[in-house]
Amino acid sequence: MHDTYTLLREFADSWMLLALTAFFGGVCLWAFRPGSRPIHDDAARAIFREEPEPLSVAGCAHNRTGCTCSPKLETRK
Repeated sequence: MHDTYTLLREFADSWMLLALTAFFGGVCLWAFRPGSRPIHDDAARAIFREEPEPLSVAGCAHNRTGCTCSPKLETRK
């Protein structure tokens, strides 16, 4: 009779290798399936959801003629 180590080693070298390869292939196909791009784009932008949007590119939020504001990028609070 085989010892436990040899039995588990033979199982890992044959069926478990096949099962893990199939699992890896399934995960790759699931991640790159058609239609999953919006989900991945949303996950990539998740850290920026609480980021305040800039008021204006020019930096002046007053929109008055003759305003002497320095052109800085201001953010909303």
